[in-house]
Formats: sequence, structure tokens, C-alpha cells
Amino acid sequence: MSFISLKKIGDAQKKAAVVDVRSGDTVRVTQKIKEGEKFRSQVFEGVVIRTDRKGSHTARITVRKVTSGVGVEKSFLIHNPLVEKIEIVHRAKVRRKNLSFLRERSGKSARLTNKAFDRNAVNNPEVTTVATPAEEAPATEEKVEKAEAVLEAESQDAETQAEKVNPKGPAEPAE
Repeated sequence: MSFISLKKIGDAQKKAAVVDVRSGDTVRVTQKIKEGEKFRSQVFEGVVIRTDRKGSHTARITVRKVTSGVGVEKSFLIHNPLVEKIEIVHRAKVRRKNLSFLRERSGKSARLTNKAFDRNAVNNPEVTTVATPAEEAPATEEKVEKAEAVLEAESQDAETQAEKVNPKGPAEPAE
């Protein structure tokens, strides 16, 4: 598989609208948890101490919170279907991408300076096309079919290139 086909498959699985999360933001992440046959929603609220690969389909944020004196960090894939919603509660002034220094701090020294931002505008990103739930399923199937067609075409190209190199076939070595 080539890099281009992997990129097309990854882009097909991306969410349409994602909140612009930055390091230093206090976020509320709602995640689906499966227990037996049922799903429930769990909320994890904390400070984003790291963002990775923002433009990729594997974009990830690491969120840290302190519960009962114990620091808890959780990593979330932004485009994961189990992550229902990411809501920005506060935005802080920071000058780095990785805030790992917050791990050693506690109390007042662990606080970040909040800055003003438009909460409604940030938490409701514009979607280019609004699809109803009935239209979503066929659109996803079309994306998967397109990705499979690209993979099939590339595998056929690889077979024809192998035949050009070895016209006797794959079993017999070329002389």
C-alpha cells in the first residue's frame, strides 16, 4: 500500500467538524464506554498538556486532571468514533506545545493564566455540509467503496509491474 492510499483511507474516517484544541485549554471530553451490551457516556475534564499530529486522522490530545490528590492523564484520539464531543471550557495563555512541567507542580504553581475567548464560536465549529443521519450512512459507505477501489487499482498496478519485470510469471525466476 502506498502512502497516498493510506492517506485517502485516513481522510475518509475523519470527523467533519472538530474543535480546535490547543495546549493549555481546559476541556470536557465526552466518551462512549461499553459495559456489556450497553453504552454509557463518561465525561473527563482536565487541562490539555499535549497535542499531537493535528492535521492527521490520528490526531491526539493528552488531558490531565488531579483527582483526590492523584494526577490522572488520559489520551484521546480526536477522530475516534467513541469520542462523542470535546468542549473547551477555558483557554489559557501558554507558550509551548508540551506542558509536561505541570506534572511536577501542584496547587497555585500549577495554575495557568486564563485568556478571554468566544466559547460559543470555538465549541461550534462550522461544518461545510450538514448531513442528516439518513444521509450519513450512504456517504460513509461511498467513502469506503472509493478507498477500496483505490487499493484494488494499486494492487493491479503492482501485479502488472511484476509481470513486466518477470514475464514468465511469479513462480519462475527471471534469467
